[in-house]
Amino acid sequence: MKKLFKEFGDFIKRGNVIDLAVAVVIGGAFSSIVTSLVNDVIMPVISLATGGIDFTNLFVSLNGEHYATLAEAQTAGASVLAYGSFIQAIINFLIIAFVIFMVVKAMNKVMSLKKKKEEKEQEAAPKSDEVVLLEEIRDLLKKNK
Repeated sequence: MKKLFKEFGDFIKRGNVIDLAVAVVIGGAFSSIVTSLVNDVIMPVISLATGGIDFTNLFVSLNGEHYATLAEAQTAGASVLAYGSFIQAIINFLIIAFVIFMVVKAMNKVMSLKKKKEEKEQEAAPKSDEVVLLEEIRDLLKKNK
């Protein structure tokens, strides 16, 4: 049992587990931002473009009865095929995927610029006497081959 707890402790102390935990927490917070973006910014524009269609209220009653809204059908206990909610979920997914793509793309660009800057700084830095001597030895060895 002691070995199991030690292995668990080692597992938790790994850097990637902590990174994953941070990513989950940030992802949860990010989710509320994206949900607001979808519900409060994008969906009203889509609704305006489609003539006021509320996707979340699109449904088919499976019992043959007619209900004015999805909420009314659910209150009546009717079985419904709420395909509008599915459409909304697809739209949410596409928006989230696009936003994550843009964030990753921006981070990659920042990291690339940072790497280039570091490489330029390393090239511009004066070389120590040891490095110069080692480079001369390397070059002489290459010539003798």
